Amino acid sequence: MNRLPISIVVVMLLQGITAQTSEMNTFRVMSYNVENLFDLDDDSLTRDEEYLPGGIRGWNYTRYRKKLIHIGRVLVAGGWNPPAVVGLCEIESRKTLNDLTRNSAVKSLEYRFVHFESPDARGVDVALLYQKEMFRPVNQKAISIVYPHAPGVHTRDLLYVAGKVPTGDTLHCFVCHFPSRLGGELESEPNRRFVASVLRQQVDSLLAIQRNSKIIIMGDFNDYPDNVSMNEVLGAVDPETAEGDLINLMFPLHKSGKGTHKHAGKWGALDQLIISRALLDPTSKFHTKADGATIFSLPFLLEEDSKFFGYQPFRTYAGMKYQGGYSDHLPVYVDFYY
Repeated sequence: MNRLPISIVVVMLLQGITAQTSEMNTFRVMSYNVENLFDLDDDSLTRDEEYLPGGIRGWNYTRYRKKLIHIGRVLVAGGWNPPAVVGLCEIESRKTLNDLTRNSAVKSLEYRFVHFESPDARGVDVALLYQKEMFRPVNQKAISIVYPHAPGVHTRDLLYVAGKVPTGDTLHCFVCHFPSRLGGELESEPNRRFVASVLRQQVDSLLAIQRNSKIIIMGDFNDYPDNVSMNEVLGAVDPETAEGDLINLMFPLHKSGKGTHKHAGKWGALDQLIISRALLDPTSKFHTKADGATIFSLPFLLEEDSKFFGYQPFRTYAGMKYQGGYSDHLPVYVDFYY
C-alpha cells in the first residue's frame, strides 16, 4: 500500500482547514467608546453644559458633524465586513444615534439601535447598534445600578439585548460602561466591583436557564482584565485557563502590553470583549476563537505621543483643548463564524 509522506498529509490538512474557514460567513461584534458624543440640545436633567453651543468647550454644529463622520468612518473601515453589532459608550441621546445612523457613512448599512436613558449625571449612556439583516432583537432591558453603600449616587445602567443571529441562535449581549477611576483607582474600586457583581448575577441567571447560552459582554470597564472586578468578581478568565464559564478575549493582548487607552505613557485594555465558553466550541454553528479579539488601530485613529513617545489615540479633546480627532479609546472587535 502506497502511503503519502507525512509532510504532504499535514499540508493537505492545513489547506482543508483554511478552505473551510475561508468559506464560512463572519459576524463581527465591535465595542467602541466614542468619547463624549453630545448633541447640541440642552438636557435640563443632566450636566451637559460643557457640550452646548457657547459652553466652555466650544462645542458646535461643525464639531458635532465632524464627530459623526469620524465614528461612521470607523464603522465602515472594515471594508467588506462592517460590524453586525456595535456596543457604544459615551453617547448622550437617541438624537445622536439617529444622526449617526441616518447622516453618516453608515447610512447605507441601515443600522438600528437600542438605547435607554440612564441616570448618569453627565447624561452619557451606552447603546447597541445592529444591522437588521444580521441581528433581530427579541428582548432588551436596562439594568439599573443602586449602590448599597451609596444609594444616592447614580451611575450608568447596563444594557442587555438578546437577539437572533443568522444561524437562529440567540446571542445575549451586554453593553457596559463601568464607573470611572475619577477620585483614584482604589477609592473608586468598590463601585466597579459592585457593578461587576450585578453583571455576574445577570450572567448566572442566563446560564441557569441554558447552560450553553451564547453571551458576549462588551464595553469600557475602567479596569483591566487582571483587576479584581473583572477577573474575580465577574469571573472573566484568560482563554488559556481551563476553568471558568466567561472568557476574556482581551487577556492575551493585555498581557502582551497592548491596549485601547493610553494613560501616563502606558497602554491598557480598558475596553474588553468577554464571551461565554459555549462560543468557543468549534463544532457550534456560531463560534469564535480564543485569539479572536482585535484592537482596531488603523493609522488615522492614532497620533504621535510627544510626551511619552510612540503613539496614542487621536482624541477629540485633550483636556479642554479641541484636537478634532476620533476618541481617547480605540475600538475592539471579534469575528464569529457560521
